[in-house]
Amino acid sequence: MNDWPQGWSDDDRGNRYGRGSASAQPESARVMRQVRRGPAAPPGQGYGGVPRQQSYVNGQGHGGYGGDPSYDGAYDSDYNTGQVYGRGGGSGGPGGPGMGEPRPAPNWRRRFKVATITLVTVLLVTTVGTYFWADSKLNRDVDLSKVIDRPEAGEGTNYLIVGSDSREGMSAEEKKKLHTGSADGKRTDSMMLLHVGSNGDTLISLPRDSDVEIPTYVGSESGKTFKGTGRHTKLNAAYSEDGPTLLVRTVEFNTGLHIDHYVEIGFAGFANIVDAVGGVEMDIPRDIKDSKSGADFKKGKQTLNGEEALAFVRTRYALPGSDLDRTQNQQKFLNALANQVATPSTVLNPFKLYPTMGAGLDSLIVDKDMSLWDLASMFWAMKGVNGGDGKSMNMPTAGSSGGNLLWDKAKVKQLVEELKNDQKVTVSDK
Repeated sequence: MNDWPQGWSDDDRGNRYGRGSASAQPESARVMRQVRRGPAAPPGQGYGGVPRQQSYVNGQGHGGYGGDPSYDGAYDSDYNTGQVYGRGGGSGGPGGPGMGEPRPAPNWRRRFKVATITLVTVLLVTTVGTYFWADSKLNRDVDLSKVIDRPEAGEGTNYLIVGSDSREGMSAEEKKKLHTGSADGKRTDSMMLLHVGSNGDTLISLPRDSDVEIPTYVGSESGKTFKGTGRHTKLNAAYSEDGPTLLVRTVEFNTGLHIDHYVEIGFAGFANIVDAVGGVEMDIPRDIKDSKSGADFKKGKQTLNGEEALAFVRTRYALPGSDLDRTQNQQKFLNALANQVATPSTVLNPFKLYPTMGAGLDSLIVDKDMSLWDLASMFWAMKGVNGGDGKSMNMPTAGSSGGNLLWDKAKVKQLVEELKNDQKVTVSDK
């Protein structure tokens, strides 16, 4: 039995809203089973004796807000008309700025200024970062201060550029692929003098078989003085005996020309640079086949990869003029390589520029005073040496003796004087 006569059960709720009812009317307030209903509320009061709140519409005729007659209904009037945040001109009209005020036109001049400053800043940061990155990669291992009895420096800048047959860091597979052999140590495979001046740049190949005198020198590692005996040998032997410093000393002694900077690159580094730039196009004047260097080319224009380029510049036995013809091929190739690197497709493409710079800088050995600006100057001179006022040539020779090429002393003396005074070179190698 239900102890609450005023209560109701689930069965006598009828067809009301909720609990699956299809009625559209909400069900009336229910009394919880645990609460006894009190007496019916008198008229004008809500459930439980709480005074019923008067309704209001715009605050008029209903006792104002909450039954306060002093309330004028302004809040409700503005709310119902959408003017919540003020009255009159406060809604964006002429009375003052409001939420409905039109957005001002964009300041394009300011935006352009900000974009320009941002772009310049990015370019500056990138340039500075690239400079320090590249500078850190230079191998400054050659100390020219160890070279004794040096001739006075002349006008312009003189670079001694050396291609060595160093196999350092190469695997057996790489040595086989590049046809380098497996000889210990390293020797000079090519040597060039590059003069950069205001009257045209000059590139002079020094044949490795050139007959030279080894002068008195100080050992680069031992610090011991080795007295000159008047001994004559091939130029590349100087490098084999005591490396770059003796080679510089020998060139300066036999020419009287001051060497300002030294640059060296090995076999693997040379091939990597060519591959990084995507190959170099060459016009080969004749068919070439040389089993020693691995060269196998047909006459005509073709693009050489790193392996093929190394074979081309090392070829000597398949050429009629042997070492002299090889030096001319080396000059042509270096000029083509410089022109290939300086194209917009390389310089403006970071996916080609950075690998090329990385391969080149990692492969170079330079003197301790070499800066990136010096290296860039050398590069641009190499690029333009065969055009405009530039000139490329071999060191003038006058026959041979015992397999060594003899220099033409009169022509060499004139050539050195013109280079020292930064004059236009008029000497011929013929």
